[in-house]
Amino acid sequence: MKTNKIIASLLAAGLLTLGACSDEFLEVPPANSLGDAQLQTKDGVEGLLIGTYAALNGVFGNRFEGPNHWVTGSILGGDANKGTDAGDYSTINPVQRFDHDATQGDLNSLWNGRYEGVSRANNVVKTATAIQENLSAADFARITGEARMLRAHFYFDLKKHFNNIPVFDETVPATEVPLVPNNGDAWAFIEADLQYAYDNMPGTNSAGRVNKWAAAALMGKALLYQGKFAAAKSWFDDVIANGTTPTGEKYALLDDYQQIFNAEFDNHAEAVFDVEAANNTGSTQNANYFDDLNYPYNTGPDGPGNCCGFFQPSIDLANHFRTTNAGLPLLDYSFSNPANEVANIYRHVFQDGQDEGTFVEDAGPLDPRIDWSIGRKGIPYLDWIEHPGSAWIRSFPYAGPYSPKKYVYYRTQENSLTDGSSWTRGYALMNYTIIRYADVLLMAAEAEVELGNLGAALDLVNQVRARAANSQYWVKEYDDPNANAANYVISEYTAADFGDQATARNIVRFERKLELSGEGHRFFDLVRWGVAADELNRYFNYEGQYLVTKFGGATFQAGKHEYQPIPQAQIDLQGGDVLSQNPGW
Repeated sequence: MKTNKIIASLLAAGLLTLGACSDEFLEVPPANSLGDAQLQTKDGVEGLLIGTYAALNGVFGNRFEGPNHWVTGSILGGDANKGTDAGDYSTINPVQRFDHDATQGDLNSLWNGRYEGVSRANNVVKTATAIQENLSAADFARITGEARMLRAHFYFDLKKHFNNIPVFDETVPATEVPLVPNNGDAWAFIEADLQYAYDNMPGTNSAGRVNKWAAAALMGKALLYQGKFAAAKSWFDDVIANGTTPTGEKYALLDDYQQIFNAEFDNHAEAVFDVEAANNTGSTQNANYFDDLNYPYNTGPDGPGNCCGFFQPSIDLANHFRTTNAGLPLLDYSFSNPANEVANIYRHVFQDGQDEGTFVEDAGPLDPRIDWSIGRKGIPYLDWIEHPGSAWIRSFPYAGPYSPKKYVYYRTQENSLTDGSSWTRGYALMNYTIIRYADVLLMAAEAEVELGNLGAALDLVNQVRARAANSQYWVKEYDDPNANAANYVISEYTAADFGDQATARNIVRFERKLELSGEGHRFFDLVRWGVAADELNRYFNYEGQYLVTKFGGATFQAGKHEYQPIPQAQIDLQGGDVLSQNPGW
């Protein structure tokens, strides 16, 4: 169950501006900030720190700011498409086709939101240092450690989105911040912050805060992104052997996969780095507001959200869950062959010319994670009803046959774990997990493969697959709790399957697709692996044969689209002699 929610603190943070907060964060001075006298206390600096945590959830209310990166991570990575219809939130349309440019306003909001987080973290470190004599040594170490961990996260997010970014800490005077160019060594800065955080934060902390093990996991991830595999392995080994949640629970995979995305189990043993949510605080931004559109469309009382049909899983993603009769994935991409495609109502209606009422659910072997990840016609949708198909799709021809399912609230949670104070029921008291333990295991497996330790990688991947193979927790039919909702078949890999490095590498990467689909990682994985152009152009060619108006003719351009453009608004603000545009833009 959710414990020790920091609702009051989050609410307070939502009402305070604790740094240079505006659409142009580099220019406008602080407004409504706490008075100096209030800050000269432990409570004052703790308040600033809570404000920094609040920035994890976004600052300006733009959904691109959300920590789940449902557009820039999942949609751009091929896990999903925008969904809904062409006219709704139309600024996403060119982004998902890589047709946008540097004037795209949502990306400017993402930039501003992350730098507001940096500003708040800098403010914490600067203020804590100024009043260090008023703090115990333990409090000073913890507070500055938490702030620098959060600052590292904000910079990491900026780095993986924009690559060439300005980097500055609390020692840079406000008047000089606009003069910082975007050519600094962000990775070195991130590593230094995370090393400090690991050395100074305790292993235990209040639920909803970070601890040293979250810093260690993020350090391993940062090193992995740079190809420093031996160093990354060392950090992951430490997390796996010794890591605990802030409340002291040893990291572990939950037995039941769906509990990861279920608000009743927030702050669980698999959560390494969480963004805490709260409801009915007077501000829906304290809930997971960034997901408010990402529900089946027009469900009425029979489904969650009742709006708006965004973030529909891709046909290609569903096909990835096809297995052999032995329960292993189709690593050769033969899941795209017509004979292996997962049966879906789009093909049934628009390509086969059949009535939707005659659709028959897929009977072939499937990885059981498909039905905790994707809403499919005829399959129980959590505890609501069986997914009815096109009735829950806003524009069936435009967006395809599937609905989002991860991080969706249950019928039994409506009102108690949702916030009904605004226009939609879709604001939920549900943490978003930035790093979870399965992610750590698979990143560790990746490092082991690159170091040639294939046996160790095999063990790590099989830990993840063994959880998925526990049939007790597969989706069951409503009318027979002992009957599986589909033909689920999954098995662990053998040493023979990991016979060479190239095959093992492919297995680990494929497992990340299956385990972490729709969680905001995929695009960034493809970029750091150097395969984004091949994978995404394959995806456009495949998905475009179904969703022609959405993806027909879309192209990923290598050397350009790996990173987003530096927002033109920021270049105009600071000057082209300070901020250089990314290559190709």
